[in-house]
Amino acid sequence: MAVVMGTAGHIDHGKTSLIEALTGTNCDQLDEEKRRGITITLGFAQLKLPGGRFLSVVDVPGHEKFVRTMVSGATGVDFVLLVIAADEGVMPQTREHLEICLLLGIRTVVVAMTKIDAADADMIELAKADITSFLEENGLKDAPVIPVSSHTREGLDVLLGALAEIEATLAPVRLQSLFRLPVDRVFTMRGSGTVVTGTLIGGSVSVGDMAQLYPDGRTSKVRNLHCHGEQTKTALAGRRVAMNLPDLAVEDIRKGDVVSYPEALFPSMRWIIYLTCLSSAPRALRHRAECHFHHGAREMQVRLYLADRDRLQPGESCLCEVRFTEPAVAVFGDRCVLRSFSPLRTVAGGVVLNSCGVDMRRRSLGFAERCRMLACINPDAPIRALEEERIVNQLAGTIGADQGLSFEKLRVLTNLDSSALEKHLSVLSSKRQVACFDKALRLYIADKPLDSLVSSCAAAVADFHKRHNTLQGIRRSELLSGWGKGVSPKLVNFVIERMLQQGGLVAENDLLRLPDHTASFSVKDAQLSESLLNAYKESGLTPPNMEVLLAKLGVDKKRALAVYAALRAAGRLVRVSEDLWYAAEHLKTIETTILRWFDDHEFLNIADIKAVFGFTRKHMVPLLEYFDAQKLTIRVGDARILRKK
Repeated sequence: MAVVMGTAGHIDHGKTSLIEALTGTNCDQLDEEKRRGITITLGFAQLKLPGGRFLSVVDVPGHEKFVRTMVSGATGVDFVLLVIAADEGVMPQTREHLEICLLLGIRTVVVAMTKIDAADADMIELAKADITSFLEENGLKDAPVIPVSSHTREGLDVLLGALAEIEATLAPVRLQSLFRLPVDRVFTMRGSGTVVTGTLIGGSVSVGDMAQLYPDGRTSKVRNLHCHGEQTKTALAGRRVAMNLPDLAVEDIRKGDVVSYPEALFPSMRWIIYLTCLSSAPRALRHRAECHFHHGAREMQVRLYLADRDRLQPGESCLCEVRFTEPAVAVFGDRCVLRSFSPLRTVAGGVVLNSCGVDMRRRSLGFAERCRMLACINPDAPIRALEEERIVNQLAGTIGADQGLSFEKLRVLTNLDSSALEKHLSVLSSKRQVACFDKALRLYIADKPLDSLVSSCAAAVADFHKRHNTLQGIRRSELLSGWGKGVSPKLVNFVIERMLQQGGLVAENDLLRLPDHTASFSVKDAQLSESLLNAYKESGLTPPNMEVLLAKLGVDKKRALAVYAALRAAGRLVRVSEDLWYAAEHLKTIETTILRWFDDHEFLNIADIKAVFGFTRKHMVPLLEYFDAQKLTIRVGDARILRKK
């Protein structure tokens, strides 16, 4: 994995000349750049260090009109070579470029004080004092300041040594398993088709892989790859990559789009970020303010929704919901830069906490607190503990988390590679902080939303008991279609099984009840229950007509139906049709006899049932339809066959 160095600094301070002196590559390739003598687009080179290792170099324009391009180039950079001319010292774009780098999380800085051949000793000392003070103001007092001349090559060996030391010790922080390429250029190459270029900021990609363009969604196979002008089979994070995507047209792709694996990223119209207003900002950021939003190689206009205040003063930070006019993609920890419309300057930066469409203002205070926990990293805590805390917070706080989150979405929300995420989820599962309720789809839920579902389920069962106090319990299917409507059936069943294991529910046959619930009949209803049971048991295989039985007992049908329902729920009576009921044991006898029939026969028809049981047609037809519904038999013409045959 290559280390990426980016340049930064004011226009005409010699960034491009210095890179050419170090690498032999002139990054100004456009005729307009050569004619005007200024950098307009991003330039790229490869720097060979003492010892034979390489640095990827991104050269950025210094003019204030091209800050947008500078931000695009700084994305994916691991450290910055800040170029300051000895004959001018710190200038406005020096300050803004460094502010942008710091906002992007780039804390390793090397200063090249250029043009020392054009300045006398006093001027060099003044410039060095100015630079030292400037670095201290920005918390970079230990950053090395190396005087150099691109013209005479004085100091270049010292600079190369400093860069080699950084390359050897700097560990780039990138997502290893999630390949992402922000597109900063797209063009057509004769004989190949569409080619996109960018700095690979995570993972790896190989020729033959399927790639998807985000947020558009179009896909293409990767036909060819080039890194720094050389053809390669696989490109790794940190390299400058040209990728041939023949299945896409140039007009399908815009600068700022992201190439990744299919279904790896999740476009959204709103993100939650931890927003910091620069101390140097001319004024406070207002709630609902509009601004330029830079992320990766993309610039968008957004509106800011501050979570807990109307104004964010310079130097302050807060949670903020960013709303876009079109979908965008990101992963946890991505950096972004905000610039005001008037005056056009950098005013704030942010860290992406959640890119999966959370509406901050519709969430609970607990969600905001979890976001703050994600934003406030404790540097003294073990990395493993922080990563596991991040997983649980995202699982508990993300929109839709009460339905569970997929492994793929968790990878985006935690910025962890696949193997690390799997290990953490395994540990968290053993601690019962996280549960996998669908192993096939790899869906997970955290303990807090799971506990909420358990409480909600218990409340639904309690409400059923209150409304149907004569019933022993609620059928699982009825619980799924009622309380569980809109929730994944696997999650509903997982909640029920969890409650059964913990003793929160008791299962009796197909009925579920709370542990302290018992069906309660009035004295009259208890007597009626006993009378009905006796009548159906004594009638054998030809049960009585309901209307006739109720008239004989002198009972109102509405009152009797509640008792019938309770006996049915308890498994004592079985309803075959609207008015045809059987004692459970008698119906079981009929079922057993039918199964024995099929031991010697292939078909069963009405005549057979009449011959075996002596039933009348009013009993035979409902019974056959009942066994069809129970998936014991299946109708073929006028006869039945055993379904399992």
